[in-house]
Amino acid sequence: MNKTLKNILIVLVVIVIALGSFAGGFAAGHLLPVTGLPNLQTSRGEAPSTVAPEQQSATPSDLQNTFAPFWEAWNLVHENYVEQPVDDVTLMRGAINGMMSTLEIGRNYFYDPKQLEEQNAALNGKDYEGIGAYVDTTAEYLTVISPIKGSPADKAGLRSGDQIIAIDGADMTGVDPEEARQKVLGPGGTEVTLTILRKGVNIPFDVKITRAKIVTPLVEYELRSDGIAYIRLVTFGDTADVELKKAIEEMLAQNPKGLILDLRNNGGGYLEQGISVASEFLPKDEVVVYEKFGDGKLTTYKSLGGGSAVEIPLVVLVNEGTASASEIVAGALQDYGRAKLIGTQSYGKGSVQSFITLQNDQGAVGITVALWLTPKERSIDKLGLAPDILVEFTEADFAAERDPQLDTAAQTLLAILNGSPLPTSMPSPTAIPTHIPVP
Repeated sequence: MNKTLKNILIVLVVIVIALGSFAGGFAAGHLLPVTGLPNLQTSRGEAPSTVAPEQQSATPSDLQNTFAPFWEAWNLVHENYVEQPVDDVTLMRGAINGMMSTLEIGRNYFYDPKQLEEQNAALNGKDYEGIGAYVDTTAEYLTVISPIKGSPADKAGLRSGDQIIAIDGADMTGVDPEEARQKVLGPGGTEVTLTILRKGVNIPFDVKITRAKIVTPLVEYELRSDGIAYIRLVTFGDTADVELKKAIEEMLAQNPKGLILDLRNNGGGYLEQGISVASEFLPKDEVVVYEKFGDGKLTTYKSLGGGSAVEIPLVVLVNEGTASASEIVAGALQDYGRAKLIGTQSYGKGSVQSFITLQNDQGAVGITVALWLTPKERSIDKLGLAPDILVEFTEADFAAERDPQLDTAAQTLLAILNGSPLPTSMPSPTAIPTHIPVP
């Protein structure tokens, strides 16, 4: 990606942080040579200033006092750390991550070049090696948002909300979740043992997974035996709108009775793709989403027109893994009465990140700049979307490979077509997984 994009990715495979235009100068300053430093202690036992003239001059004049402690700490590390030489690039990236971790609203992150490559691969249907799961690295432990269908994580039974509390027997308590994520990644064919803490299960348990090459499809679709078209959108990558339109057109050519759009466990992607996808189901110039900035300003995004599925009866499947761009689409369709939402409460990832690639292939940053509101100005962030028909997924359903949510979606469409009463909500005290609030 060599352009500025709005990234609504919840977490998908990687999460870290940085500060856009400020980060460029910050990194360059870090790489200045450290020379001519005095001894650490003066004869009076006081630590002298260790800010070199080169560092002082490289810092903007109005920030020199602010940055003096940073440069002093930087130089003290180079003078005193037990293992030398210190890797300047690692220190620089660590400083950016630390800086971003202080920002409390939304998700603010930094992808180093390797992480950016992995992120692009996961989001745009390319190969990478690992267990195949979208994860959240903002919680206390590395947390599964959703396994990728057919992946090792999926086959091993990982579920949304599972917390990874140990990796290969090593306790992850107090370990940065991004560091834990790196430990889970690895070459195809190798094994990793994850210790899982699952809500509703009293005792943590181990899951052994063999890593593999992961390919993330963007769209899956079929015409069901009941005459209903089923389309599952996996993520909002670069070509999601093109692939979705192709799927819709192929399904419409078979004259389906209605359409089920499955956004379960879809962790999001690009805002532009969210607008394009919503436009397949809405007339032109309908509000899809508002961005609300700190000063109260609203930016409006409207449907583009030319949608292939504006008229066909539609229902949408959502669950606790439905996040970000998925919630934008589902929220708009719900607000206009275009579709009933069926499933469980969505994730609640409604903050806007401006996604900017750094110069000289040094990675990318995402900065929270606004919050999303649905067309009726409902906030998504930390709240999620409540389904019109609540249908939970139980332990028994999982074990028996039943899908009551999909079954209810089909029943709802047929009821709409026949003018019959709609199915009612079906909550269960043993349902899994539970809603995960966004920090």
